Amino acid sequence: MNEKLYYPIGEVAQMLNVRPSLLRFWETEFTEIKPHKNKKGTRFYTADDIELLKRIYHLTRNCGYTLDGVREQLRTNTQLDEKMQLVQTLTEARQFLTALKETL
Repeated sequence: MNEKLYYPIGEVAQMLNVRPSLLRFWETEFTEIKPHKNKKGTRFYTADDIELLKRIYHLTRNCGYTLDGVREQLRTNTQLDEKMQLVQTLTEARQFLTALKETL
């Protein structure tokens, strides 16, 4: 991730490979997500917001949690960061190996 202070909703949606409407929905469901808005109402997310969105994405898409389950996990925060890093590392390794296999 670049070292910007704020990321527009379109960039964040691309990072997570989701639609901006899903980010807006999560904003209504999770009070912890508070993007800054300019006068036009355009949402801008901080790096902390993006990390929280990544957690929510991981729990809903990869682990199959419901929104209530995600809320509970965020409250307890049981080793979630470590698990997310492991999943990310394994995903990157798989992509690398798949690309390597295709070049052979």
